[in-house]
Amino acid sequence: MSHILIVEDETIIRTALRRLLERNRYSVSEAGAVSEALEKYNLNNFDLIISDLRLPGAPGTDLIEKAGRTPVLIMTSYASVKSAVDAMRMGAADYISKPFDHEEMVLTVKRILDTGAIRRQNVALKQDINRSYPVRGMLGSSPPMKEVFQRIQKVAPTDTTVLILGESGTGKELVARAVHEQSNRRNAPMITVNCAAIPEALIESELFGHEKGAFSGAAHTHRGLVEAADGGTLFLDEIGELPMEAQARLLRVLQEGEIRRLGSVDSRRVSIRLIAATHQDLDALVLENNFREDLYFRLNVMQIQLAPLRRRGKDVEELADSLLEKTCQRLNRPTMQFAADATESIRKYAWPGNVRELENAIERAVILSEGDILTEDLLAIDSEKRHPMDSGPPADMSLEDYFQTFVLEHQDTMTETELAKRLGISRKSLWERRQRLGIPRHKKKKPVAAEEEA
Repeated sequence: MSHILIVEDETIIRTALRRLLERNRYSVSEAGAVSEALEKYNLNNFDLIISDLRLPGAPGTDLIEKAGRTPVLIMTSYASVKSAVDAMRMGAADYISKPFDHEEMVLTVKRILDTGAIRRQNVALKQDINRSYPVRGMLGSSPPMKEVFQRIQKVAPTDTTVLILGESGTGKELVARAVHEQSNRRNAPMITVNCAAIPEALIESELFGHEKGAFSGAAHTHRGLVEAADGGTLFLDEIGELPMEAQARLLRVLQEGEIRRLGSVDSRRVSIRLIAATHQDLDALVLENNFREDLYFRLNVMQIQLAPLRRRGKDVEELADSLLEKTCQRLNRPTMQFAADATESIRKYAWPGNVRELENAIERAVILSEGDILTEDLLAIDSEKRHPMDSGPPADMSLEDYFQTFVLEHQDTMTETELAKRLGISRKSLWERRQRLGIPRHKKKKPVAAEEEA
């Protein structure tokens, strides 16, 4: 039962309103002035406060600030547009004039209480979701995912450029969207661009726009995607595919905060937060002169590394269950579950296509299934296709311990590039972690010269 406080100095009106509300099954308390209400009650214990505007000592609008999250409905005999606007500007939930119609009062009270209940439910749901899943749409309690969640929460409130690294299908766009939604730019647009999906001849025009007549076929002025992201976030996926000319233009955006459309002599100011992602080794691209070193340094301010699914331990089972539930809902199929052999295959399989491959396998199995149990054969995966070295750290092993163990076990048989690739990091990150953990780079013995052997 909702609890309502009436603050009204006229006894007849207060009594009539109390009886009206009690007939509609509300619990009601009363006060004749703001001071009396503050002395007798904790305003946060009420679901709604109904107060007259003109009261002895202090106006009813004084209760708005003191009531905190409790909504306040203001009523007055001096109805006017100005007093209504003033009350609403101060934060009143609504405004009603006296003498009020009983039905209008009951409907207004119900609407305010319903709105408050929905708001409280939303807050509670968001708190539950945030506790269970720090990043919307991403599951996982393995050490690699915990590190991802922590980095997102730390970097999101800033405007720092973020570089997301990881194999294809690991969820890089989900990370980018999480950073945007937890940032101060969340109410502005997030523009997503897949650099690999736009033809090289068009990508500069798509990103930075062009003026009419800038090139053959430019019949109209075109606003680029960087401009479209002004005030918000620009997410450049597969940034390793960005042509060198476009890289130079992007560098100017990051350095100067301005762009110039193709065919224009005028620059335009833009304010964007850049998030980039790639599955490629940008260090290697820089060494091959296929990526600008100065742009790489600008991008690599905060790095978020997404581990492949095969290194996420038991996360794969939790993720599979969640994807199965969502797939059944989307395809309008009854609730299903995995058979024991299917769960075992999911756990053992290397998932080279990562989450995207897992999602596709589950969708295929749901479509083909004749019952509510998904068996191993429906998943159509080869459980023997696995990479023992990539099985990831045990659940109780930290990332640093796993890194050290992996490097020490395989540095005799693998190059630094191969080690970095298997660990899902750049060569520079590999070198930095070696330095931090005190793991010297292994020096292979030189072959003994033939004349020395003789």
